[in-house]
Amino acid sequence: MPKILSGKQVIKILCREFGFYFVSQKGSHVKLKKTEKTREIVTIIPLHKDLARGTLKGILDLAETDEQEFFKKI
Repeated sequence: MPKILSGKQVIKILCREFGFYFVSQKGSHVKLKKTEKTREIVTIIPLHKDLARGTLKGILDLAETDEQEFFKKI
């Protein structure tokens, strides 16, 4: 993983490049959703200034997004 990103940056990339949209916010966590065919993919993103590598990997796993493809979009 090349650089540390904030929660807001990850949200922008997932919404703009991967088709996710905002569903709700509870405290400092944002829920994003994307519908594919007959199923919905949901991921939760904390609005931290710097996301830890493991946290970002977990977000991308929930979003079913390839890490290398994600970092090409930065």
